Amino acid sequence: MNLHIKNMVCDRCLMIVRQQLENLGFTVRQIALGHAEITPHPNEEQLHLIAAALKVPGFELINKEADKIVEAIKNIVIELVHHSDLSELKTSYSDQIATRLGKDYTYLSRLFSNSQDMTIERFIIEQKVEKIKELLDYGELNLNEIAYQIGYSSSAHLSTQFKTITGLTPSQYRSSEQQRKPIDKI
Repeated sequence: MNLHIKNMVCDRCLMIVRQQLENLGFTVRQIALGHAEITPHPNEEQLHLIAAALKVPGFELINKEADKIVEAIKNIVIELVHHSDLSELKTSYSDQIATRLGKDYTYLSRLFSNSQDMTIERFIIEQKVEKIKELLDYGELNLNEIAYQIGYSSSAHLSTQFKTITGLTPSQYRSSEQQRKPIDKI
């Protein structure tokens, strides 16, 4: 059975979910951001146990098809922004999302906006800003290098979007005590 799970955003999440499922006696055949395939097929009571076990570390089983699609969109964006080299991204986010989900982007965009009270584009920008904050905190790259790595056309464009979201320029952020947001809280 394929379980759809909300709030899986990193490799640590994969490890925790795998551990929770195995502790309940299930074999995890495959696991990725947002889903896990397990055997044997759980009955209704076991599904409640799985939901309760996943809730403890902050995960949630997803049952509605629309919620599964929205979570899949989030996972694709998080994977692209936080776990890919965006400087090598050859197609747009919208094309990536539509292709991976095999659905029309207009439909996906409307579904996401209705569910999340923000557009996919805004979600992408907010994820990129959190990645920029992470890179600024590390202090290893200058703003031009960060802009290139995140896929911005220029450091000026990056700075404009960053200030729009945070209210601070990247330089002001570096010298402030601002805290980053967990990526699953965006």
